[in-house]
Amino acid sequence: MMRRREFITLVGSVAAWPLAARAQQAPMPVIGFLGAPSPAPYSQYVAALHQGLKEAGYVESQNVTIEYRWADGQYDHLPALATDLVKRHVAVIVPIGGAPPTVAAKAATSTIPIIFNMLADPVELGLVASLDRPGGNVTGVTMLGVELEAKRLELLRELVPTALIAMLVNPNNPQAKGQSREVQAAASAIHQRVLILSASTEREVETVATLVQERAGALLVGADTFFTSQPALFVALTARHAIPAIYPWRSHVDAGGLMSYGASLLEAYRQTGVYAGRILKGEKPADLPVVQSTKFELVINLRTAKALGLDVPLSMRMRVNEVIEGGGGNSSRFSAVRRPPCRSPRARNSRRRQ
Repeated sequence: MMRRREFITLVGSVAAWPLAARAQQAPMPVIGFLGAPSPAPYSQYVAALHQGLKEAGYVESQNVTIEYRWADGQYDHLPALATDLVKRHVAVIVPIGGAPPTVAAKAATSTIPIIFNMLADPVELGLVASLDRPGGNVTGVTMLGVELEAKRLELLRELVPTALIAMLVNPNNPQAKGQSREVQAAASAIHQRVLILSASTEREVETVATLVQERAGALLVGADTFFTSQPALFVALTARHAIPAIYPWRSHVDAGGLMSYGASLLEAYRQTGVYAGRILKGEKPADLPVVQSTKFELVINLRTAKALGLDVPLSMRMRVNEVIEGGGGNSSRFSAVRRPPCRSPRARNSRRRQ
């Protein structure tokens, strides 16, 4: 009788082991995703971030959970969204869409790791102590933004040498003044006048298109999250008003825009995902150097150039990384991507490591 009781007790204990083991398993880590724009235009970039996470060993819903918060272009909503993620005790916050979400996340927490992806200089913003040794709870990926505005002006002027060029900035973006200064300084050096225009809504962008048509002959679109999320709007307006325009990102050219020059966003978001995964594995943001993008693209849509009556010079075609020759994503690749000619001393001297 005693042996029977002992056997039943043993069987019961063995059956309980899986339940106990499951109860002791740690819950999946949670990433807090803080997006300044709307989700739809950024789907391909979110997918690139997921790819980086996968390379680091993390797949959403399998071994990591992601809490998404989108501001839909309303920067003033970011502080409350960041605070909400902090209250949920996420393991890491990934702000995307420029400097504003990163600043909001940093203001909300000094302990939760933050992995940014932005154009702005994180040192100037006071987010990190240096690019090599960030210190604190913030690191991430930075892309040359303001520094490239002068190069975009040069490319647009090469294509339309006699046109008055207007530059569009978003006054709600903390980088707007720096963008304007960079372009004005570059324009002054070559005795070129630039008209600075501002817009932060779709209606204001439509008004700017009319002003450019009436007062200028070409448009330089500044790097901004709101502008990035509206490729169809810009392409439609510039086509309607026959305005040659250059953009920071190739997504506008893929949608039918004329020309873009800037960092590869897909690569930058992939790197952001890799860094987030490394943080989940236990590395500290203070020990991870800020990654600087080194992959840049010059893309031209020949179909749009033809519609605008523009002849792309051979000298420019020889420097193009990709030429889009028609709709539906038809393109031809040329030389390998190259680093831009303008780099800040900090960017040149900083070590890049992933």
